[in-house]
Amino acid sequence: MYDLFRRWQRNGTWQRIFTALQAQADAKDLITWDINVDSTIVRAHQHAAGTRKRGNVQKSRPAASPPSRPTTTLGARAAA
Repeated sequence: MYDLFRRWQRNGTWQRIFTALQAQADAKDLITWDINVDSTIVRAHQHAAGTRKRGNVQKSRPAASPPSRPTTTLGARAAA
């Protein structure tokens, strides 16, 4: 199974499938294209570079964030 996945990855099959599905969804107006994602909303993993080292760890509560809004009308229906 993995070999097939890698073969499709390398020969572009997954990209063609994604492009075709995206074109179908866009033709049905299921995609909202006015979304902008930038690095300010990406959270780093706790083990990412620049975090405190093991001996200097302080316990803290995880930051809570509101749930993300769906980016497509298809996602909105699935979330409802």
